[in-house]
Amino acid sequence: MDLSQYYLIWEYMQPELLLLVATILLFFVDLFASPRFLDKWFSGIACVLLAAVTALSCIPGSETHTLFAGMFVNTPMTTAMKMVLNIGTILVLLQAHEWVNSEACRVRRGEFYELIFFTLFGMYLMISSGHFLIFFIGLETASLPIAALVAYNKQGDKSHESGAKYLFNAVFSSAIFLMGISFIYGISGSLYFDDIATAAATDTALFVVALAFIITGIGFKLSLVPFHLWTADVYQGGPTAVTAYLSVISKGAAAFAFIWVLFKTFSPAPEVWQGILYVLIILTITLGNLFAVRQKDLKRFLAFSSISQAGYIMLGVMAYSAQGLTALVYYILVYIFSNLAAFGVIATIEHKTGKVGMDDYNGLYKTNPKLSLAMMLAMFSLAGIPPFAGFFSKFFIFASAVHSGYYILVFIALLNTIISLYYYLLVVKAMFINENENPIETIKTGCYGRTGLVVCVAGILLLGLASCVYGYLSGLSLTVGI
Repeated sequence: MDLSQYYLIWEYMQPELLLLVATILLFFVDLFASPRFLDKWFSGIACVLLAAVTALSCIPGSETHTLFAGMFVNTPMTTAMKMVLNIGTILVLLQAHEWVNSEACRVRRGEFYELIFFTLFGMYLMISSGHFLIFFIGLETASLPIAALVAYNKQGDKSHESGAKYLFNAVFSSAIFLMGISFIYGISGSLYFDDIATAAATDTALFVVALAFIITGIGFKLSLVPFHLWTADVYQGGPTAVTAYLSVISKGAAAFAFIWVLFKTFSPAPEVWQGILYVLIILTITLGNLFAVRQKDLKRFLAFSSISQAGYIMLGVMAYSAQGLTALVYYILVYIFSNLAAFGVIATIEHKTGKVGMDDYNGLYKTNPKLSLAMMLAMFSLAGIPPFAGFFSKFFIFASAVHSGYYILVFIALLNTIISLYYYLLVVKAMFINENENPIETIKTGCYGRTGLVVCVAGILLLGLASCVYGYLSGLSLTVGI
């Protein structure tokens, strides 16, 4: 291999290689720096390194490139997807600062950041895979460190239980996924996505079974019904920072990888996987919303909320178009800001008081108006109330599905939006309307956590404003015939 080939690897795998360099640097800082230095600067260094990775690789090229005989694929869209995940991860790291630096976690704080970076590397591989072997390596690289993160809180039995549940479910889902891959190999004689796409045109019974197994394996990561049963228990028992990472970054990466596999591999037979997804979307949105109404623990509440949100995300996949792919990326970006704003408030209050019940939030506005405002904006955006960003993300993803002819599916999703509006407003009602003689005491948010919340709130407002302007200019251009 000559120098020009090494240069191509660097150019086309820049996000992955930069992330590995950042992980190694973080490891050496953790290994050699003094405890006082780490207490003050380690979280900031982790955020700066990931921000540098994002800045250095945020400009996607205009062409598609492959490496390792087509096993790794770099496109402008895959680069954009990775940058979206980076933004969300930085916000998670900011919100996790106080918890990671607490007495219970300080000794092992380096492990938290390094495991986060390793999972992100695995997600990168999933998104850029052109071969099922690379995809599976990325899937396992992302999954196994997350199991350790869920069980990170050694002082909590619930954390251990959640880690075990996540690990067992991950093992079984991976086994099902591998079974599907083996069937695909039996049909096509190859694990390359392009080769499989050629064989998929045969549409045999074995192909349908293989596709169902693959959707099941990825459906676990997305918490699609009926593969969702682990979600609420893991979200409730795991550390809140890890729960936030699971609900947003892990789910977003799985959605990106899912649409990549379906479009690249099973495009000759869309009617097969679209039929399966049609049922899964209806079940996921409906059951997620119905169970969310019943929850009193806010982490379980957001767990079922994230299940229903996964159903909305899949509408972009169902659209099977460039419009649907764009709407999906935008939806996940908005979801990152909205959901992490909610988790940021929960993490702050839980760290200071240990309270995560919805009833505990009664009267929160009287003692913590800023946190209440941030939570209210997050709920409004998740519910899809205009003019916040969540309204436009839902609008764009519904429009892409309507454009592809899924009128009944969009109608069912709209009906479910009314249900979600009810339970999101329950949180707002608790904070601003319900009386409480002993509300949560006034909480002072740390610098890192405050920065993360400000960025999330700014993202909700600015993306909503940008969407308003875009809609206005689009309507104006149609009016004047531009």
